[in-house]
Amino acid sequence: MYLKSTYNSPLGEMTLLANDDFLVGAWFSGQAHFGAGYDMDSIESGVNSPIRLASDWLDAYFSGDEPAISAVPLDPEVTEFRGLVLDVLKSIPYGQTITYKEISSKIGERRGGRKSAARAVGGAVGHNPISIIIPCHRVVGADGSLTGYAGGINRKIALLDLEGAKHGNAI
Repeated sequence: MYLKSTYNSPLGEMTLLANDDFLVGAWFSGQAHFGAGYDMDSIESGVNSPIRLASDWLDAYFSGDEPAISAVPLDPEVTEFRGLVLDVLKSIPYGQTITYKEISSKIGERRGGRKSAARAVGGAVGHNPISIIIPCHRVVGADGSLTGYAGGINRKIALLDLEGAKHGNAI
């Protein structure tokens, strides 16, 4: 059974979605790909352990701490390829950035040298169903410029600034 809950972040309202064991979604209200195919209107509101852990994680994050991703049980329910991309995203250290090309290379290492196209990587990053906790906001263009973010480019800038990450400001 899925439950959803509202989290009021400093950057706007978020919806957290979890089953009994795992957080499966975290989206800003109105962002691209909100709900990731779930029938959000039919899901009951409530709080369970994964939602509580995610809320605590987000509280710590927005307070300037560096909470471990492993503190929240995650199961983003994505394809195998998107799962590989999300695994790379989870490995990006707090306050650092990575390019789409670097993600492609890391996936290639995990797949026996078969790199993926940057466009496919970009699609997987853009469809990340667990915003902030799986840090897709840490992905930048090849020249360090800020590229799209499903939650909005201003939120991406704010998240990178919160972490003290160096980034370009070109879009």
